[in-house]
Amino acid sequence: MVHFDSRGLLPEESGEKETVVGSDRTARQTRSCKVCRARKVRCDRIKPCHACCAHGYPSKCVYEPTSDEDPRPISQAEEIDYLRTEIQHRNRTQRRFVELKKLFESIRSAPLDVVDRIVSDIRTSKGEYMIGPSLRALHARITLMNWCRTMDVHMPMLDIFIERFVDAFSPEVDVKSGQAGALRRAAEIRLCTYPRVLRSLQEALQDPERSKAESTLVTVILLMAFESVERTTQGSLSAHIQGALRLIEHRGAENHIYGVEHLLFAELRPYWVGAAIVNRTPSFLAQDEWKTIPWSANTTKKDILHHLLDLAVDIPAVLSQHDSLQSALESKILMSAHETAVKQTTLWNCIADLTHRFLQWKEAWVDNYEDGPQREVDAEPSDQFPIFRCRDLQTGATIIPPRFVYPNLRLAQTMCLYYSSRLVLSSIDTRPDHVSPAEQYELGCGICRSLEWYILTAPGNMINRLAFPVRVAWEVFPDGGPERTFIYEVLKLVEKRHALGLWGSAMPEFSPRASSPPKTG
Repeated sequence: MVHFDSRGLLPEESGEKETVVGSDRTARQTRSCKVCRARKVRCDRIKPCHACCAHGYPSKCVYEPTSDEDPRPISQAEEIDYLRTEIQHRNRTQRRFVELKKLFESIRSAPLDVVDRIVSDIRTSKGEYMIGPSLRALHARITLMNWCRTMDVHMPMLDIFIERFVDAFSPEVDVKSGQAGALRRAAEIRLCTYPRVLRSLQEALQDPERSKAESTLVTVILLMAFESVERTTQGSLSAHIQGALRLIEHRGAENHIYGVEHLLFAELRPYWVGAAIVNRTPSFLAQDEWKTIPWSANTTKKDILHHLLDLAVDIPAVLSQHDSLQSALESKILMSAHETAVKQTTLWNCIADLTHRFLQWKEAWVDNYEDGPQREVDAEPSDQFPIFRCRDLQTGATIIPPRFVYPNLRLAQTMCLYYSSRLVLSSIDTRPDHVSPAEQYELGCGICRSLEWYILTAPGNMINRLAFPVRVAWEVFPDGGPERTFIYEVLKLVEKRHALGLWGSAMPEFSPRASSPPKTG
């Protein structure tokens, strides 16, 4: 394959010669910009065109007139041939999607021994399967399609995602094929292209124009999603998330108001906030502009989850304030008793205020939720999911509490983030009327009691949205207890059934504490 660099494909100053169609016919006028003609892709003939904007070169979108005579329009026969070819490609893509969806649904619902065998074949087989690509490429395609669909992305939007990702950063794609060709070849991306994709992405991030291009943001997000599944190295996912945060901050809030940019920022905002909490340092996400500007055009409306995240973004600053005070006390920096008391009181006031706002949020949004709050149902033994067991704090006996059932996935995700946010905040709460260990235990149990319904209901990689809450719950429970045993069983179940490498690692990158807990088993 040939590596195409969009910067290297800019036309020379001398231009191109136009084809003469006949002595009795006028010369055809240039109808595409220089960049699209050089890259041999279809141009939408708008200045600047979409292709140049997506690749970060709006200033280089130039149209050169080649004749003073009237342009000869593209013939009807040419348009018909092009549309017929496009329809054929799209029909093949749709059939492929249907077959892949059937395979994915089979993996989700099959017994564990069958799932283990299928996943093993996908990971190791080098043969051909079903519709052409190798099983590993097939699995990667399923993963990407399912991940995008969990974000409520319709197929045309998914087409744009894959097209721009492949066209902008994958050297394996023949750009002459255009959209349909890029979609067809996207299913054949191999892991061997991954290092080259990263190198091309690094070049884009270092370019002032390309770093703000939509295609760069899309690529960063897709690679982050890929890492959450494959986990190529121990720190790879964390590096991608932190890189995405820096890119989002560099792009500015005003560049996340419309379209794909808004969708990516809003739908993945729980990941960005979780990463900020893990960093334990003040985050740009807590600034008022990042709470308001991305929603200023009403592209989407803030719901119960985003109103919760408006509070959670303040947690990193409070954690940083606590860490700074603790560091000063442990290093025996000379501080007067008065100065120490002032700093401690200031921290306590911040914790009290934020805790109060969380409780107000719950009363306003959860207790009055339009579809009703979660319900409790008796937990029953099942081959599909382990039973959660916990302690009766009054008697010390091991019990099986009711599990939570939710009216929808959005409320389930939101409540788990609420429990985890309260837990992180309570970990530094040393006030006289602080959140007690019993209350912390109940918050952790709330996450565990929600897992069965969510994981068995959520499609595919949407399960990753509970990764941060699960990790926080792990850390509130004592080592060797039934609670951690349950979480460990859930981690292994998700890893096997959904092939999510992140869960099999116990997710240390999502720990808001300094050290990771030991693995069980």
